[in-house]
Amino acid sequence: MRSRRKPSARVGRRPSTTKEGLSAIGIELFQRAGFDETSVDDIAEEAGIARRTFFRYFPSKNALAWGDFDAHLDHMRNLLAAIPDDVPLTEALTTAILDFNTFPDSEADRHRARMSLILRTPALQGYSSVMYEGWRRVVAEFTARRTGASPDDHMPRTCGYLLLGVALAAYEEWLDNPAANLRELLATGMQPLTAGLDYSGLTVAPHSTEVGLP
Repeated sequence: MRSRRKPSARVGRRPSTTKEGLSAIGIELFQRAGFDETSVDDIAEEAGIARRTFFRYFPSKNALAWGDFDAHLDHMRNLLAAIPDDVPLTEALTTAILDFNTFPDSEADRHRARMSLILRTPALQGYSSVMYEGWRRVVAEFTARRTGASPDDHMPRTCGYLLLGVALAAYEEWLDNPAANLRELLATGMQPLTAGLDYSGLTVAPHSTEVGLP
């Protein structure tokens, strides 16, 4: 039988009932006690909510580290949609990847903890692959609109994987080197892609998956 826990340090505090609020509490507990050792019950108690309330916001403990990721994806999708068509493809994608990964300086420590969990916790890798797919899809949809392709065609899918690789490599370096500037790492990582993506003759015939090159 599980032993009775000590009273929560949050007793008397207003219950957290937002995705980001619950995520922050979960990340704090994961750092303190370990991901595998922290249960949904622990998180709910620390947040001052019932276990069933937790599941109104997250389908599992694995989803907690990602916070309100769907809202961030919607923001990225809207940002890309608002970029004028005459802006080069890689410039638009660079704008999106920098904006998506921009956060206040006051959130740097928490974001570092979040990304360390996502990238370095074995139990999260399966769930993370699903989240990466959603992120790549936003990139693929935008690339498809620009090139007249389908998001499931080779070129848009490739762009999704390329940008995800840039982001993951930047975060790995940022976690390994706390003095590094994440924004600079992302911008530098995008530079090798520019010459490969900004084809002057990049076109796709209607209902065709063949990319025309100059």
